[in-house]
Amino acid sequence: MDDVGAIILAAGGSSRFGQAKQLLSYHGESLVRRALRIAVEAGCACVTVVVGDARDRIETELRETSAVIVENPEWQQGLGTSIRCGLRHLLSSQPELNAVVLLACDQPFVDASVVTSLIAQRKNSRKPIVASSYANTLGIPALFHRSCFEALLALPDNSGAKALIESRSADVAQIEFEKGAIDIDTPADFEQIRTGG
Repeated sequence: MDDVGAIILAAGGSSRFGQAKQLLSYHGESLVRRALRIAVEAGCACVTVVVGDARDRIETELRETSAVIVENPEWQQGLGTSIRCGLRHLLSSQPELNAVVLLACDQPFVDASVVTSLIAQRKNSRKPIVASSYANTLGIPALFHRSCFEALLALPDNSGAKALIESRSADVAQIEFEKGAIDIDTPADFEQIRTGG
């Protein structure tokens, strides 16, 4: 399937962490740059990074990359606003887009193989949604076919893609990604992941 875009959700204020976790260095690169690299390596044709709180520093970090940076002035209203913001921008620049992959910066064990698995499972299953399975739930990274774009654009401000995945369970295929349950919310989380604890 050609024309897969990616939206990297990087607008949050990292309130529980105390600093912009998108810019934390993990294995020698920032988390936001890592997410961008993964999307590109997986073959995503265009990558939009949605920024909010740490906009200036993330723009500086990604200045010489292929990322298109989009500011979400409503980021404090919730994840739905960032998904909308990113998807609207992608569609304005790539109206022929067939699907979009949603990625977060704070899942450090996501790599390009996870994204390519989502794309492959979409081809195999023909389902409009492919989500990652971990910790007895389904979530992102997830791929949404263009038939879901309207629903993504209609998400409530404070609702992420998980709500759409749960409400359309018959339309969802999945890939196994147990390490998707591990994310970085606090300095202790990051220290444990960084040191392999």
